[in-house]
Amino acid sequence: MTYGFGIVGLGLIAEFHAKAIRAMKKGKLIACYSRSQTRADDFGKKYNCSGYSSMNAFCSHPGLDIVTICTPSGAHLEPSLKIAEAGKHLILEKPLEISLERCDKIIEVCEKNKVKLAGIFPSRFYDITKVIKSAIDEGRFGKLVLGDAYVKWYRSQEYYNKGGWHGTWELDGGGALMNQSIHAIDLLQYFMGPVEEVQSFTETIGHKRIKVEDNAVAIIRFKNGALGVIEGSTSIYPGFLKRIEISGSKGSAIMEEENLKTWSFVDEKSEDKIIRNRFAEKTETGGGAADPAAIGFHGHQRQFKDMVKAIETDRKPLVDGYEARKAVEIILAIYKSAREEKKVKLPL
Repeated sequence: MTYGFGIVGLGLIAEFHAKAIRAMKKGKLIACYSRSQTRADDFGKKYNCSGYSSMNAFCSHPGLDIVTICTPSGAHLEPSLKIAEAGKHLILEKPLEISLERCDKIIEVCEKNKVKLAGIFPSRFYDITKVIKSAIDEGRFGKLVLGDAYVKWYRSQEYYNKGGWHGTWELDGGGALMNQSIHAIDLLQYFMGPVEEVQSFTETIGHKRIKVEDNAVAIIRFKNGALGVIEGSTSIYPGFLKRIEISGSKGSAIMEEENLKTWSFVDEKSEDKIIRNRFAEKTETGGGAADPAAIGFHGHQRQFKDMVKAIETDRKPLVDGYEARKAVEIILAIYKSAREEKKVKLPL
């Protein structure tokens, strides 16, 4: 069976969604939506699908099964409500939404209408991510001690000047953390487990005329007793691949995007050398470190395939609404800590 996909919101990231769908065996892009009919027509012509500026007409397109949401972050809720009520499965770009209340409304409407919901976190589907998570689950790291995420990226002033919604609390929901570092924060909690409390600083240092942070540092205490650091920036030239460091009493791993920089354990296994060789210089793009368009679509493709599998086997997507909500809550806790100048415990 081939599943009919639709895309809502036709900015930069929609191009990657369209390419990922086109590369699927069981997916076909059949419809797209924009408030601008001209943009919808242009996108539809480029990707051979029907373009709509009417949400009702879009939802009524024959054979539409799954819809991906690519609108600005703070504009995910409204189309999601209508699409879920129309009985379509939903895949939302990160973040799921910019407040927990809006996240919860999306989760609730999807459950009420018995449709699947997934939040986009392509890094969860990298091969190296699976290898590290498996080693953690097997206990190879021993007792987890430190878990750190570093996102030292670069965005020019022009990026914020021309973006419209970028750099605003209303539609971006935050800055270097909510828009850029959220992928690394999701991976960190996926590896290390739930966060218990945070203490943080946020500042706007490298850019002008933006309302949100372009630099943030947070100290993390995880529920398993481990500690950690999150650093997020869009002010660091020339921009570096996002880096996750997992350190334990019996081993450590360091990943930079899809590259494995360190893979070392007290109890070496025969496959460890193979793993180190396999993931050396694995990343084929800029990872979005300096250019938002310098990313691949293979992670999206794998996540879309997971949604199809979830529908076919009637299971939850691997990154369902509750999973996608976790990174948003951590980021909101970091913002609250910086704003109130005190430690903040989770859940909020």
